[in-house]
Amino acid sequence: MTEPLLHVVLYQPDIPQNAGNIGRTCVAVGAKLWFVRPLGFRLDDRYLKRAGMDYWEHVDWEAVDDWTQLAERLAGRRMWLMTKFAEKLVWDAEFERGDVLVFGSETRGLPESLREEHAARCLKLPMHETVRSLNLASTVNTVAYEAVRQFGGL
Repeated sequence: MTEPLLHVVLYQPDIPQNAGNIGRTCVAVGAKLWFVRPLGFRLDDRYLKRAGMDYWEHVDWEAVDDWTQLAERLAGRRMWLMTKFAEKLVWDAEFERGDVLVFGSETRGLPESLREEHAARCLKLPMHETVRSLNLASTVNTVAYEAVRQFGGL
C-alpha cells in the first residue's frame, strides 16, 4: 500500500453525514481518514455510508481511542490544527506530502489544550466576523485541496 498524500484527522466528530462527505474527499485526494474517539455516531452508521456514497469502500480510514494513540501512530509527521482561534491563515502555511490536517468536532472544535500545545501549527480559514463557523466537511475539502494544490497535485 502506498503512503497517503495527507492524513485527515477528525477529532471527536459528531455528525455522520459530515464524516461520510469527508471520507469521499479523502478518496478524491488520496488522503487517509482518522477518527479520534469518542464519536457522535457509530462507524457502521447508515448516514455515514450514505454521505460517502459508493466511495466508502475505498476510504482508507482508521479509528483510535484518544489523542495519545493518534500521536503515537502519526509520530514524526507535521500536524496542522484547524481552529477559528488561530492567527495564521491556511494560505500562509507551506503544506507537504504526508502532512496531518486536524479538525475538531462540529460542536466543540478542538480542545484548548491541543491548540496551546500546537500553537505554532494552528491555522484558520478567513471568514466574516458574523459567521460563527463553517461546515466541517466544507472546511476539510477547502484545506485538503489547498494542501494538494501547494505540493503539486495527485
